[in-house]
Amino acid sequence: MGVRTSGRTVSVVGPDGSPLTLDDLPPPSTKRWVSRRKAEVVTAVRCGLLSLQDACARYNLTVEEFLSWERHLESHGVAGLRATRLQDYRQIAR
Repeated sequence: MGVRTSGRTVSVVGPDGSPLTLDDLPPPSTKRWVSRRKAEVVTAVRCGLLSLQDACARYNLTVEEFLSWERHLESHGVAGLRATRLQDYRQIAR
């Protein structure tokens, strides 16, 4: 799923199908979380490019927040990560 060098994953396939590296991830100072950026972070963690703990520390996220991104991505795709659609998807889940 990812390209490994010396036991470390350096590149994975991103949510849009293009290569994703640590340099391609959103900067740690990101304040505006669009769905594409959330999907990139979730993909990086899932594929071993970044650990869950590193992602939470780097982006000042709680584990619960990250896991909610992961659930929405898995259930609804990238569109499920849109802040304007979260309420709609929560209604469906009930």
